[in-house]
Amino acid sequence: MFDTGVVEEADAAGVAALVGWLAGVGGDVDDGARIDLLRALEDVKAACVAAQAKTAADFEASRIALRAAAGVPKYRRNRGISSEIALARRDSPHRGSQHLGFAQAMVDMPHTLALLERGLLNEWRATILVRETACLDREDRTGIDAELCADPTTLDGLGDRALTATVREHAARRDAEAMVKRASKAVGDRRVTTRPAHDTMAYVNALLPVDQAVAIQAILGRDADSLRAGGDERTRSQIMADLLVERVTGISAVVGPPITVNLVISDESLFADGTDAAHVEGYGPIPAGLARHWVKDRNNLELRRVYANPTTGALTTMESVSRCFPPGLARFIDVRDRYCRAPWCDAPIRHRDHIVEHQAGGPTTADNGAGLCEACNHAKQGAGWQSQPVTQKPGERHSYRFTIPTGHEYTSTAPPTPTPLDIYMPAERWVRTVLYEAA
Repeated sequence: MFDTGVVEEADAAGVAALVGWLAGVGGDVDDGARIDLLRALEDVKAACVAAQAKTAADFEASRIALRAAAGVPKYRRNRGISSEIALARRDSPHRGSQHLGFAQAMVDMPHTLALLERGLLNEWRATILVRETACLDREDRTGIDAELCADPTTLDGLGDRALTATVREHAARRDAEAMVKRASKAVGDRRVTTRPAHDTMAYVNALLPVDQAVAIQAILGRDADSLRAGGDERTRSQIMADLLVERVTGISAVVGPPITVNLVISDESLFADGTDAAHVEGYGPIPAGLARHWVKDRNNLELRRVYANPTTGALTTMESVSRCFPPGLARFIDVRDRYCRAPWCDAPIRHRDHIVEHQAGGPTTADNGAGLCEACNHAKQGAGWQSQPVTQKPGERHSYRFTIPTGHEYTSTAPPTPTPLDIYMPAERWVRTVLYEAA
């Protein structure tokens, strides 16, 4: 796809040597030399981005050609390719798709690629050019690439916002209808998501049409100012946050909404003064003291015991009878795996699937099951992907190994659960508690 051809093993070894050499960069030099070094290293980073893009695009073309020759149906030829790229870059599958999309765009934007190779454009600014021209056809995208990047001085001095505005102006002049369609499609992508923040907080993100978003911000700000004027001692930001919770849930933020939150905590941390962190499903670890405080302030709780090894934290089984949720293998896998089991992917579990496929004789057991996000589950069904559970000794955490079409192997090991009290019980099991905060 690119004239440079496929990267060979000798080239990879040369790059690895460069990485080792960079570890010794710096030393006793004057500040002027340090500034020059910072600029040169930035150029190297940009050139690396260009090299990765070319390699990814060539890899995709090669993989699709091989699959076409092997008779793989067209709709399945690209399955798993972005995941292979993500694994190579130690990144999530979502980011792998973005990396591949960027590489595909560089095929149509040779001047942008050239600026990257020369270190005159960094990865983020190149991403802006790709993102803002994504709705255009190939001819228009290539045209904007020539208008803005053929001369390196055209974008000199522009900030990210100015660059974004410039690209949008050029795109609108070339294909205003495509820009309108893009805006209409964006409304269909509206959604609400959450992600962890620092200090046991979380972000609630709403992607909305701009008029709705501005209206929400203005209304919350107006009402917060009114309460502050009436003597409310909370800060304006605190009041706006509390008002948002109250209006979404219909219940005062002080009381708290009636929801179900799954909390995994060791018996020692729950009933004694253990310091082992608890785990909140969908968020991550929280301090043991905070978890005990949550439990203390709740009246409607349900408990389910699970059994694990106190040394390794390996989950072995779960209580077969629950007063709150029906028992099931999927629940066991959720508690054991927490997030998608693919390396570098921490997306929520959406599929509980066989490691060795059921149609290939794989049993429906905990050892042959893994929690995966939708993208990773589909990726492992690509041609040439193979996976196999790793035989474990008693007390070891669940592990499985998978091989991608290039022959590279990766291993996934389940995270340890909170360490329980070392108390001997029948069948050599140790007890810990899974606490469910039920409505």
